[in-house]
Amino acid sequence: MTREREPRGGLDEQAVLLAAGLADVAVSVLGTAMGTVRGLLRRSDASELAAQAERDLLARGRLVLDRYAAAPPAHLEVLARHRLTRQARQADDGA
Repeated sequence: MTREREPRGGLDEQAVLLAAGLADVAVSVLGTAMGTVRGLLRRSDASELAAQAERDLLARGRLVLDRYAAAPPAHLEVLARHRLTRQARQADDGA
């Protein structure tokens, strides 16, 4: 079993090392993303691809808002309202 080395230096050195590691990850991810974007821009159907991506994002946004914006009414509450409406109509028709 290997042992992890205990960090040397103070908190300042650890913070610098952590920041450098995060920066390296960010640069790596950014480089990969830029390569992907360059590849997409070379495609002949780039405008169709962008339009499809926009439609997908709009649909996802709509789903998220529908899911979290407002809770649907309780099922029994809806049934009770329908029953009251039916009773009111029958009372109006019978009178």
